[in-house]
Amino acid sequence: MSSFNLFSSFWMSMFVLSSFFTLSIQVNEESHVDINSWCQTTPYPNQCNYFLGRGPMPRHKEDFRILALQAAIDNANETQGCAKELGKMCQTTSKKAVWDDCYNLINNSIFQLNQTLNGLKNNQSSDFDAQTWLSASLTNLQTCFLGCDDLNVTDFVTPIKSSNLTEMISNSLAINHGFLKQKNNPSSANQTNDLPTWVTHLDRRLLATVSLQSIANVTVSQAPDSRFPTIQSALDYAKSIDRLNTRFVIYIKAGVYNEYIQVTNDLKNIMFVGDGIRYTIITGNRSVVYGGTTTYGSATIGIDGPGFIARGITFRNTAGPQAGQAVAVRSSSDLSVFYACSIEGYQDTLFAVSQRQFYKLCYIYGTVDFIFGNAAVVLQNCVILVRKPVIGQANTITAQGRGDPFQNSGISIHNCRVLPAPDLIPVLDSVQTYLGRPWQEFSRTVFMKTYLDGFINPKGWLPWGNTDFAFTTLYYGEYGCFGNGSALENRVDWLGYHGDLSLTDAHAFTVEELISGRMWLPATGVPFIAGM
Repeated sequence: MSSFNLFSSFWMSMFVLSSFFTLSIQVNEESHVDINSWCQTTPYPNQCNYFLGRGPMPRHKEDFRILALQAAIDNANETQGCAKELGKMCQTTSKKAVWDDCYNLINNSIFQLNQTLNGLKNNQSSDFDAQTWLSASLTNLQTCFLGCDDLNVTDFVTPIKSSNLTEMISNSLAINHGFLKQKNNPSSANQTNDLPTWVTHLDRRLLATVSLQSIANVTVSQAPDSRFPTIQSALDYAKSIDRLNTRFVIYIKAGVYNEYIQVTNDLKNIMFVGDGIRYTIITGNRSVVYGGTTTYGSATIGIDGPGFIARGITFRNTAGPQAGQAVAVRSSSDLSVFYACSIEGYQDTLFAVSQRQFYKLCYIYGTVDFIFGNAAVVLQNCVILVRKPVIGQANTITAQGRGDPFQNSGISIHNCRVLPAPDLIPVLDSVQTYLGRPWQEFSRTVFMKTYLDGFINPKGWLPWGNTDFAFTTLYYGEYGCFGNGSALENRVDWLGYHGDLSLTDAHAFTVEELISGRMWLPATGVPFIAGM
């Protein structure tokens, strides 16, 4: 995860004004005199006036939301064209690596913006869905910019930064925030037994099956006569056939698969089933320091396609503690699940980039910022194992990346165990370990009903460098934790830290509230605790 925050200055000013915006953007507000008065309710009124001033006058708040979204999409399409031209200027491997990331991320933003607009126009998605997808579209751009810092080519993407796309998406986030109900309701679909109507009866039987291997669509095997010797070849096949977005199960037989995998946006409802974390292993060793990649590009597996599920697999990055950022799993997959998996690395192991994600009964290993990103993500009944870092380095378990106060993202660690890995135990006295540190201005992380072993530093949380960055704007909390590392007496005294959350406040970070899991997790067949 990049050590430099690009957005700290203007996000601070945005936070100061956010209470005004929240009060200004009310759903029951019917009309304004002119476009300027509409735009004054947004974080970036100048950009709003410029891009909406020549179009039709909105009559109601719903009109304004749609017009702002359409303006953001138009801007995104122009930015995509700009990015395409930048591709012709990639004269170094560093610029090429950054361009590959940014072009993919801008495409993802366009996908999410269009999904938001179409869902709202056709009444097929909720306001909560829209906030999730808008949050993701903004996070994509922030991820692009931060990748430039990884490889020290910040000026290369100046044309993208100056396009005003981030500002237009922020405006749409603020506008849509006014429509959110107090209780999350992520889908307008009718429900039957807690299962969304888009889940077919076949899908329900499939996902409830214990022996998924026997009914897999394809099998990946390293046997000499295998039709699919690599996982990516199975994904390419899934992309080539017409399956109408039905669940596609890929059984990955025992073996060590040394490959880099991409589950792209057009690969929806993919499921990986392994033979267990000791036997099915997917591994790579890309890193920022030694591999010449960005943090985003270092991932052993990168997942964009919605509805991804993995069960019984180890995902690994073996670059080592000295290699800097080296991601094992990078996921932007909305409504995705990792069940009984192991995710292993050192710095930046699990990059939960964006959207709604759930991790159940998983092992997660790392050193610095090893659970990070800007998804709305719940880790439940997982074992978090902290490894031995480089000499002189402190361990930080989380680094949440919420950069806009209206994004509905955060990291929730619920009913888990935080333990030292075997290689850390001999040097526990010389290594400091913290629950997290603020990567972005509005970083949001909670630990709930989790066992914290005694090696956790009594202060609990670590500043970003030697600064007071985000102390007043972050939201960190603990609720009902236990173990020798859970004592609250000596925790940090930051304004944004909540050492003893109320039950009501803690409930906002449950499966039910943070990722609205009651609406979609039953369809996966994965057990979960909805509340506390």
